[in-house]
Amino acid sequence: MPDLIYKIGIGLIPGIGDIIAKKLIAYCGGAEAVFREKKGALMKIPGIGKGLAQAISLQDVLKKAEKEIDFIHRHKISYAYYLDDNYPRRLTNCPDSPVIFFYKGAVDFNHPKIASIVGTRQATPHGKDLCNRLVDDLCRRNHHPVIVSGLAYGIDICAHRAALRNHLPTIAVLGHGMSQIYPAAHAETAREIVREGGALLTEFLSDSPIDRNNFIRRNRLIAGLSDFTAVVESGQKGGALVTADIANSYNRDVFAFPGRLSDTYSAGCNWLIKTHRAALLQSVEDIEYLMNWDREVAGGKTAAPVQPEIFPPLSPQEENVLKRLREIKESSIDELCFSLKMPVSEVSIILLNLELAGSVRSLPGKLYQAV
Repeated sequence: MPDLIYKIGIGLIPGIGDIIAKKLIAYCGGAEAVFREKKGALMKIPGIGKGLAQAISLQDVLKKAEKEIDFIHRHKISYAYYLDDNYPRRLTNCPDSPVIFFYKGAVDFNHPKIASIVGTRQATPHGKDLCNRLVDDLCRRNHHPVIVSGLAYGIDICAHRAALRNHLPTIAVLGHGMSQIYPAAHAETAREIVREGGALLTEFLSDSPIDRNNFIRRNRLIAGLSDFTAVVESGQKGGALVTADIANSYNRDVFAFPGRLSDTYSAGCNWLIKTHRAALLQSVEDIEYLMNWDREVAGGKTAAPVQPEIFPPLSPQEENVLKRLREIKESSIDELCFSLKMPVSEVSIILLNLELAGSVRSLPGKLYQAV
């Protein structure tokens, strides 16, 4: 496409990140229009001062963008621009998602079920077993999601290989450009991911260096591409906790496997659960319950629900609570009590009855949502 050079170039302008780049494109009417706009007009756009306007008008980045176009053509690499139809719909809901990213492979980014699995690089045998069983059970119960992770040592590579073993497509989000694979020990797995219908994905140019900050930055893609993030093992600090935090900021579900208090690489998971930043994950049934994923049986039909389909008519009080939840989308018990002027004891019982009836579901953080 003739305007690809501008779509790549806008993200290379010093001082302009993805959010400002999207603002510029919206104001000017397109990526190419940004570079065609006069400096004075650019300075009138909110958030664009003299320095950024000067950087845009110089257009020095276009040579670098042209070089990248040559690279992706030679290596048969695809790209997704945030206004194009092939851009993942889940990422469109993330304000800081990349303006453009590159990928090699043919995965469906809009697959009905996509799960991110992350964790420590120093995974224990127990952690690897949890990761393998999680992916195995997702297949055993006929969910067959796309598995997303970061191709790093430990839980990441375990998740990718578990997906491949179960013939699931998997997306490896890289913290560097496509000219290399890091760590090199995972290069063969990366090639297998592409061969088996998955994808390698990056927002970085081919000559981007191996830099710690890039790996932190790519975590928002791991969180944004998926319906939920499962943290298998994590210490008190680490990229997995960053990914979980970003997923929460995107209003995506987060799950964490608990561990013993003495386990170093369960400390982060336990903290996520303790602070209500993640739901307790003990089995796939926990994911099915919170994600409202019906278990499917052979033949593509949905298994019969555990709860009966017919319930007694709702009482006027239950109708009021359900109506209020539908208006505000999600709420705590305290907020419902205040807005409806009802006692906590009464609202608690009503919410339980509505949850049993399948009209309401509980969310992490003691919130409730109408189904």
